[in-house]
Amino acid sequence: MLKQIEGSHGIAEAVAMCRPEVICAYPITPQTHIVEDLGAMVKSGNLSKCEFINVESEFAALSVAIGSSAAGARSYTATASQGLLYMAEAVYNASGLGLPIVMTVGNRAIGAPINIWNDQSDSMSMRDAGWIQLFAETNQEALDLHIQAFRIAETLSIPVMVCVDGFILTHAFERMDIPEQAQVDQFLPPFEPRQVLDPDEPISLGAMVGPEAFTEVRYLAHHKQMQALELIPEIADDFKHIFGRDSGGLISSYRTEDAETIIVTLGSVIGTIADVIDSMRDAGHKIGAVTLRCYRPFPTAALREALKDCQRVVVFEKCLAVGMGGIVASNVRMSTRGFTTPVYTVIGGLGGRPITCQSLKQLFEKAVQDALDETTFLDIKCDIVERELAREKDHSRPGAAAENILRDAGVVDAAKTA
Repeated sequence: MLKQIEGSHGIAEAVAMCRPEVICAYPITPQTHIVEDLGAMVKSGNLSKCEFINVESEFAALSVAIGSSAAGARSYTATASQGLLYMAEAVYNASGLGLPIVMTVGNRAIGAPINIWNDQSDSMSMRDAGWIQLFAETNQEALDLHIQAFRIAETLSIPVMVCVDGFILTHAFERMDIPEQAQVDQFLPPFEPRQVLDPDEPISLGAMVGPEAFTEVRYLAHHKQMQALELIPEIADDFKHIFGRDSGGLISSYRTEDAETIIVTLGSVIGTIADVIDSMRDAGHKIGAVTLRCYRPFPTAALREALKDCQRVVVFEKCLAVGMGGIVASNVRMSTRGFTTPVYTVIGGLGGRPITCQSLKQLFEKAVQDALDETTFLDIKCDIVERELAREKDHSRPGAAAENILRDAGVVDAAKTA
């Protein structure tokens, strides 16, 4: 059924059709509309046989999901930004215990300085926590990925994080194809946990593990991720057969058949990038894009195959490893090991800064001439940065950098700066 609805509402409908038995909710922008909708469905009876639990923090939300999943219930929660950091201990516990929880992350910048807008720093901070990480390009794909996430999680007994760009997708109204309940039931079987806490058959879950066995336990978590590299495309194919849409999988390609320059990215920014690629193709440039739909496990072999014939790679990412540069780019370089292909890093959209077609076109035109630095910050205001650096050099008490930069940028009127 086609509906013109907000992305968060579409995600909520998809989660509801997966028949969760426990939903743990703590509100944090921009994921709040998802759990609000699910709470309303439970209260109205439209989502039956489900317990909706309001908790006092994000840490509690995932902790409750860990308990309910261990007790054999299909469990779901959602968070964003600082909320994900607050539950960090539980994030590692969920994967270490092998519990098939599904969690939406409405991607949002991490403070300080405080910022509620979109980038992908939050989920990247948990990239090595043992969760599968899927990234949605569109709201339709966000809906589809949640349905697939439950099946992936429960097939491997491993948690899955579905990453959805905050506001850009969560709050955007688009036409979405909402599946029928019968289709979801055909695709997603009832939950049968591999391990369950049962008073009639008591077991230990989360036991202390010393040096004599810790490596082996951690290796098993790694092995599950490697299994996921084969399973995720298989589940995406099954989804396409039942629902008639190509959603999910490891990567997707756009106009890469003869591309000399390939842009690698993840998330919703591919929509703007594709528009620029079309324009540059019309001008005679052989350029294309590859989107990472799955970031963890990292699809090294699939990406290597997609990049093997190009002359240069530009990794566009909405996150920053302070002191190093690109996070995604370092993984892409591993995929191209042995190639002579240069890999450029471009960091843009931090804290929700607009990513415009004009800026991308200028960037990609430099790229096709191999005129990019190894790491480029898109649309950075270098004069403001230089002014703050000079202030820190010349004054023993220069004040707070974030507030100084806001004043220099003309965003706020405040005390005079040097």
